[in-house]
Amino acid sequence: MKSEPARSKASKVSFSMDDFAKALEQHDYGFKKGQVVRGKVYNYETDGAYVDIGGKSLAYVPINEVSVKSSGDWSDVLPLHEELDFLIIGEQDADGQVTLSRRQLEVKRLWDELAEVQEEGKSFQVRVTGVNKGGVTVDMRGLRGFIPRSHLSEREDLDSLIGQTLTATILEADRERNKLVVSQRQATRSAGFSQLELGQLVEGKITSIKPFGLFVDFEGITGLLHIKQVSQTFIESLPAVFQIGQIIKAMIIDLDEGKGRVSLSTRVLENYAGEMLEKMADVMDSAEARAERAKPKIMQQQ
Repeated sequence: MKSEPARSKASKVSFSMDDFAKALEQHDYGFKKGQVVRGKVYNYETDGAYVDIGGKSLAYVPINEVSVKSSGDWSDVLPLHEELDFLIIGEQDADGQVTLSRRQLEVKRLWDELAEVQEEGKSFQVRVTGVNKGGVTVDMRGLRGFIPRSHLSEREDLDSLIGQTLTATILEADRERNKLVVSQRQATRSAGFSQLELGQLVEGKITSIKPFGLFVDFEGITGLLHIKQVSQTFIESLPAVFQIGQIIKAMIIDLDEGKGRVSLSTRVLENYAGEMLEKMADVMDSAEARAERAKPKIMQQQ
């Protein structure tokens, strides 16, 4: 068999290399917008960073897509030669380069986490970053949120809260509108509820006197001492008996965490009808012993 001329071999080799190059150019690496890919940080530039995701060209992360964290040192959020997950936000250009975002992936995962937190009713930590007339702005690991004044434990000196870390629960989480509204008071109340039980004796301060009863604050929770639960004797006027700011002891006779309601009673502490009106100091001084006697009866009524 005759061997092919060298020139013929060269032309075939040349054709094969050209064909390979064209095939490489036309190859679809499967990189689509919205896809999460893993890549290794290759190097930094002034306005972004390059990442090797195994494509035809290095992928690019613009400076504003590096991270939700406001760190000035890229090595904290994009360590060189370390493999990380990225979100594709721009498909391949003519050079085969895709645009990536670490920030948007972090935001997506934070919203996913918040959805789970909201469903389970859990609390989380936020840092107060600013103040406006309606409340305070907060940061939740890079997400911006808001706490209305009415949902803060401290409602007067809001400036003193800047820089503080607060425990909060979600009031509203709207991923599409990037809106996060949280509550500190609700989180405090929820945490406090877990420490309460029926028949428990609590001590608190009267914060409001209404025709129907007294509101008593204790350990960040507000309970209602209804006028009918003050004494076994009819009371014509609560302001004639109690004062705002007065410290009082009462027993928990009902708990409704879903509605955030705690019902209190001093009536159950009385040894006789009207004792709270005639000898309130005596009832308060021996409230612990009286509560022990009253507790079994309260538990039987549930």
